Amino acid sequence: MTIEDVAYNVKMSWNTIKNIEKGYLQEHYSRPSLQDVSRIAIDEFAILKGHVYMSVVMDIDSGRALFVGEGRSKESLEKFWQRVKHSGVQIKAVAIDMWPAYIGSVMENCPNAEIIFDHFHIIKMFNQKLDEIRRDIFRDETELNKRSLIKGTRWLLLKNQENLTKSASEKLKEALAVNKPLSTAYYLKEDLKLLWMQENIEKALSFLENWAKQAYESGIFKLREFANTLLAHRSGILNWYKHRISTGKLEGFNNKIKVLKRKAYGYRDFDFFILKIQALHLSRYELL
Repeated sequence: MTIEDVAYNVKMSWNTIKNIEKGYLQEHYSRPSLQDVSRIAIDEFAILKGHVYMSVVMDIDSGRALFVGEGRSKESLEKFWQRVKHSGVQIKAVAIDMWPAYIGSVMENCPNAEIIFDHFHIIKMFNQKLDEIRRDIFRDETELNKRSLIKGTRWLLLKNQENLTKSASEKLKEALAVNKPLSTAYYLKEDLKLLWMQENIEKALSFLENWAKQAYESGIFKLREFANTLLAHRSGILNWYKHRISTGKLEGFNNKIKVLKRKAYGYRDFDFFILKIQALHLSRYELL
């Protein structure tokens, strides 16, 4: 039920209902408890066009939004870390992507916590590299027959093999058969998923090093570049074997935020918007 619906039914102004709701939210959700919080995820969501973001910190175990800050810089999270220090809570693990500002913020303010780089973001990053390689190959290819086979393969390359139809799989095989660099990049993408399916962290490290070796030996600059990125962040990647967490739950929460924003046609009162987000984990709470 929207604020407008409530205002209409009780014959009161929109602003009055909104202020009543805001007061309720301030009383119950303005300072989410940090008690027993040990594993968190940090991610951002866009609020306006033009790369305007807000950062969200979630308690992975309860699904609550613990903090919402403007921007996605180190400064965006300062107030949250101040609360952590004052509360005395011990954060053991933090799931993030490889955004440098978040990495620096965690290392500076929570040095004892182990960082876990989200594996879905890593696969997404490699998919972007794979698409760049495909575009480069298509641009440089001079044979019309090979160009026609490579054209239109973007989504075939990015999809999981098991999700391809028989005809799509055949088309992909034809394209890979005529271009070794594209084939190498594609099968390295498929192999990369196995990094999170090893028996233990030692075997995962061995797998990662072997994967990077294959990327180097391919001679493809973008693959070598990506291999360097993985090796530089190996600790955070392999920490998944210690904590088995990701930002996936928070990304799902961010989708709810987008729905909340869309239903309300945006929020002029940012404090009100933040309060709404901090109450969003309660599905029974739907007043908009």
